[in-house]
Amino acid sequence: MSTTVVLTLTCPDRAGLVYAVTRWIAESGGNILDSQQFTDTADAEFFLRVHFDHPQPVDELRASFGPVAVEHAMRFQLVVAEQPTRTLVMVSKEGHCLNDLLYRQSTGALPIEVPAVVSNHRDLERLATMYGVPFHHVPSGDKVEAEATVLRLVEELDVDLVVLARYMQILSDDLCRSLAGRAINIHHSFLPSFKGARPYHQAHDRGVKLIGATAHYVTADLDEGPIIDQDVQRVDHRLGPTDLARVGRDVEARTLSRAVALHAESRVLLNGPRTVVFG
Repeated sequence: MSTTVVLTLTCPDRAGLVYAVTRWIAESGGNILDSQQFTDTADAEFFLRVHFDHPQPVDELRASFGPVAVEHAMRFQLVVAEQPTRTLVMVSKEGHCLNDLLYRQSTGALPIEVPAVVSNHRDLERLATMYGVPFHHVPSGDKVEAEATVLRLVEELDVDLVVLARYMQILSDDLCRSLAGRAINIHHSFLPSFKGARPYHQAHDRGVKLIGATAHYVTADLDEGPIIDQDVQRVDHRLGPTDLARVGRDVEARTLSRAVALHAESRVLLNGPRTVVFG
């Protein structure tokens, strides 16, 4: 019985990299289903994603690929393609992104498994319970204790990805470092122009014509992590602040779910402050 796996890697660009990988797959008995590559000519960095069938278990494949990776200075990940990404979702009071993620998970449209929802408020406990997901109320009064609880849940629940689905708390630098490359945030596209409270009122006052959202990896630099996905929707003068906020919620939800899907399918590779996203 074969295993369907995804290999992703980055390394300094040089001749023969694709050949080295595809030869290893073929000679070890694998069959390539899909392959995508990209070379960042500015930094001379090579990126590859290969989806293939293989008769060997994934642990054996990692060990087998090790010498190839060492020879070419490759940083790689090799995962089972069909295995859902265990995802901890963090929220505050707004439930549009959480509802979208849980609904897509429940219908099989999103390749994740949500073992827990964490919130600093109880407003969305009923929503999580409706989808059969355990809800953890973690008040943000003692930030050190709250973040320690989050890290404990990440470890105990074997979490691969943390999603800030409108979690309205700033994470500490230590927590950002602990979750580097495996935490995704969503925010409206008005930053940095319209900061603070009531951004949609500020946008309405300025007569904006585009509502957008950005999903990115979490870093210590607030709202400035590597971007995974963005989306926009055109609006006009007929929409008031409440209408703009409604449009914004829709854009945020679909952008976040798309970013989570891309990460869960191993389609996002970090490239310094940027990302390479294979569609």
